[in-house]
Amino acid sequence: ARFRLLFSLVIPALFLSGILCICLVVLLWGIRLWIQQRKKQLSSAGRDGKRPLLVAFFHPYCNAGGGGERVLWCAIRTLQKKYRNVTCVVYTGDKDATGEEIVEGAFRRFNIKLIHPVKFVFLERRYLVEASLYPHFTLLGQSLGSVFLGWEALLKCVPDIYVDSMGYAFTLPLFKYLGGCRIGCYVHYPTISTDMLSVVRNQDTRFNNAAFITNSPFFSKFKLVYYYFFAFMYGLVGSCSDVIMVNSSWTLNHILSLWRAGACTSVVYPPCDVQTFLDIPLEVEKSTSEYSIVSISQFRPEKDHPLQIRAFTKLLKEKRVGQQPSLKLILIGGCRNQQDEERVNNLKRLCEELGVGDDVMFRINIPFEELKRHLAEATIGLHTMWNEHFGIGVVECMAAGTVILAHNSGGPKLDIVVPYEGRVTGFLADDEDNYAETMAYILSLSPEKRLEIRENARRSVHRFSNQHFEDTFLLSVEPL
Repeated sequence: ARFRLLFSLVIPALFLSGILCICLVVLLWGIRLWIQQRKKQLSSAGRDGKRPLLVAFFHPYCNAGGGGERVLWCAIRTLQKKYRNVTCVVYTGDKDATGEEIVEGAFRRFNIKLIHPVKFVFLERRYLVEASLYPHFTLLGQSLGSVFLGWEALLKCVPDIYVDSMGYAFTLPLFKYLGGCRIGCYVHYPTISTDMLSVVRNQDTRFNNAAFITNSPFFSKFKLVYYYFFAFMYGLVGSCSDVIMVNSSWTLNHILSLWRAGACTSVVYPPCDVQTFLDIPLEVEKSTSEYSIVSISQFRPEKDHPLQIRAFTKLLKEKRVGQQPSLKLILIGGCRNQQDEERVNNLKRLCEELGVGDDVMFRINIPFEELKRHLAEATIGLHTMWNEHFGIGVVECMAAGTVILAHNSGGPKLDIVVPYEGRVTGFLADDEDNYAETMAYILSLSPEKRLEIRENARRSVHRFSNQHFEDTFLLSVEPL
């Protein structure tokens, strides 16, 4: 009797589930057909009567001025050089600037001049991907928010080829299955990585793992389950891609383990304007009364500017024993929003608390020429982000002729600050003491020895040039 009751409940439940699945499939197919119809209505023929191929880049913060934006503008310029029938579209949330201002900003900050105009699709709901909107379950919140933002983008413009150039992988199925687009992506940094899982598993306290979680076995286990679930979903959406480009060996290892799409995944090093920096004359330093230490990175928490300031303070305390040249730390970076500006104010307060307010300079959203001048005058280039995916700033410092001191992890460790022809190209460190000691060591070297390291570093950075990026990028996107 029990079996018959169970059977009488299971069969209708399965039947209902089947009906719901069919309805869902029909609904999604109907939406796809409707979107394709919209595409025909919105598209217009070019001068030769043929409809141009629309290649759309999803980059909500295209005016931010960081390394990711340099990749975006170089990718667009590369496509414009190679393909005459391509129209490039950028989905952006930068409503406070016009298209002309954004393109002008790309030229001013990166020295990149586009060949043809770009079509901008301005999105109204960028706030849906702001981390501040999701104080808890931030990864999941931002990812779901990106789906809604992607839907807005898809309704405004249906491209032939969709490229996610900012790491919003959850938009990929939307454009593939509803938009009927070919899918490419350039991954700067995996949204979740096996390193993040190990941080939670080992109960380490970091900027993305609060102390109250690390102190509680229950919360740590719950967060670990949440991370594993998110990693599974991330792998699922990422595998929708037809072409996957990653920016470093470190990112490649993580994407291969999460997305499992090795056949269409390749490393495309970001374009660094090395030639512009290589134009800076390299010569033995003249006797100077001041050494400058320069850092280039956006003012984001993961860049760990407090570590730079604390290590510099420790270095100053040691150096003040003798009558050595004075030292100056110059923090150069982009501010994207009010949160970044508040972060800069907090860093300035930290400098005052540590008594180094007069020795630390902040240079925010500066023009390219000023950046070049600071690098030309600097002795040490400083970088402190743990597991930096690549590190364009690190390459720029090396090309400009500074002695680089980067974090002993991620892209700098695996791809950039590595021996070249068996010779030293720079230094790596991983904590406050280590950074202070290594800076002191670099400053203690003779100018001739420093020049030798700078020359080695310069020779090694040609593999990160604009030309190398263009060649590998075109090779990767050709299947699209």
